[in-house]
Amino acid sequence: MKTEIRQTKDGSATLYVPELNEHYHSVNGALQESMHVFIRAGLEFIGQNQSEIKILEVGFGTGLNALLTIQQNLIFQKKIFYHTLEKYPLTPDLIKEMHFEQFILNPELLHYLQPLHTTAWNEPINITPDFTLLKSETDLQTYLFPDEHYDLIYFDAFAPEKQPELWTDAIFLKLFAALKFKGCLVSYCAKGSFKRSLKAAGFIVDALPGPAGKREMTRAIKPNNID
Repeated sequence: MKTEIRQTKDGSATLYVPELNEHYHSVNGALQESMHVFIRAGLEFIGQNQSEIKILEVGFGTGLNALLTIQQNLIFQKKIFYHTLEKYPLTPDLIKEMHFEQFILNPELLHYLQPLHTTAWNEPINITPDFTLLKSETDLQTYLFPDEHYDLIYFDAFAPEKQPELWTDAIFLKLFAALKFKGCLVSYCAKGSFKRSLKAAGFIVDALPGPAGKREMTRAIKPNNID
């Protein structure tokens, strides 16, 4: 898909897809949205009492969520296995044009940006001693997951009105099965239809304060099997 680089309100860059009339991140701040939704509400929440964390990301995109996960893990020092799905991979040259160095101020973190995008697809690669990346060039609808495998899901697909096929009851039943008990799914989306699908799949759904420009976001927890 054709993309255009756009600057968001917090100074970080995102991509705009004219074909979908959609941005990869919030125009109110790509960096702050990823930190708020996926790192603070997701990784910090699930990783408090775990030494190893398996993450599934739906929508690798620019790699921002993965990069910020590495940043958090420089503090956490957990063993993280990061499995990301992306049907339309971006080129490393496009990532360079986004000038992450203008809004990611940690030089150590920037060292990992290129490997996130240049390492091979469809095989696990150690980006750091504590962070293993598996990029799958595939479609969420057709990919088969092992049951009870992941601790945390970053659900970062394009909005429901742009890619409705990724926001169905069947998709969330599939993701529910892939999560471990007490695992969680986080998303920037707070639409009623989304939350109803999550509840129908068996999740306990919480509406949390959203990032800048959004009233709410969603965190959904898979209850313990003995509850």
